[in-house]
Amino acid sequence: MAFPITRARRLRMSPAVRDLVRETRLSPEQLVYPMFVCSGAGVRREIPSMPGNCQWSVDLLVEEARTVHAAGVPAVILFGIPPVKDAEASQAFDADGIVQTAVRALKREVPALLVFTDVCLCEYTSHGHCGALRGDEILNDPTLEILARVAVSHARAGADVVAPSDMMDGRVAAIRAALDAEGFAALPILSYAVKYASAYYGPFREAAESAPAFGDRRSHQMDPANAREALKEVDLDTEEGADMVMVKPAGPYLDVVRAVRERTVLPLAAYQVSGEFASLVAAARLGWIDLDRAMLESLIGIRRAGADFILTYFAKEAARRLG
Repeated sequence: MAFPITRARRLRMSPAVRDLVRETRLSPEQLVYPMFVCSGAGVRREIPSMPGNCQWSVDLLVEEARTVHAAGVPAVILFGIPPVKDAEASQAFDADGIVQTAVRALKREVPALLVFTDVCLCEYTSHGHCGALRGDEILNDPTLEILARVAVSHARAGADVVAPSDMMDGRVAAIRAALDAEGFAALPILSYAVKYASAYYGPFREAAESAPAFGDRRSHQMDPANAREALKEVDLDTEEGADMVMVKPAGPYLDVVRAVRERTVLPLAAYQVSGEFASLVAAARLGWIDLDRAMLESLIGIRRAGADFILTYFAKEAARRLG
């Protein structure tokens, strides 16, 4: 049917009609807010490259998380900045480590909030890499035992979901086996199944103080040129027992989000990473874009590609706009 019988604008003429026929929905319930927790008390240290985001001591983290939850965001994911680092990442699995302490405080003070924990070693190692080292080589299999200890320590503290982000082969199976053996068979794993070696992580590494002391992470994070490999990673993590899978970053990899969505029936997350956030904020500060509109447009694009939920530093502000 051709013009003038068919006029596509008929369904765009009023806000009520546009809302009625909208194909993709974005709501606060689909957002997870990443938070950085550090030692001390009364600490609220803004991250220069991520305006509005901070390193929080546990006491103020709880207050901020309460505000985030009141805005309608159901979940946070925690990244720890330990007071000391060593080659073995011993603070990562310490029962009284910074993330473990924060989890206990959050579950006590904001019990309805879902608490995800990042399971990785780069924030805790003196060399800044995601695993055990032999010279300059990152050792895969010895790292699995450490990651499993970290995940179990988070579970004991009360985490609702553990999220391994290291990209070691076999880590989902190792974590699943350790959790089950320790009585945490019901605890879900959100696997960073598809994590690219991206240039968009720069601000995060400042926030988490996790930049590698030498080399890079291309031996374990994925080549940005590869899409079929993402499907293999999803298949492997699914076979190993992942309950949910993630694509990271989100915006530059929407084709991968779509391909993974079509591949799996598992819940799919996408992480709008620090560089994506910082780019939009910087452009808005220069007056080049409307930040509120660009923020929501970027998030709806990730949802439209197929993500069930989104990890984003915009979660609090987006929830307020959507609420």
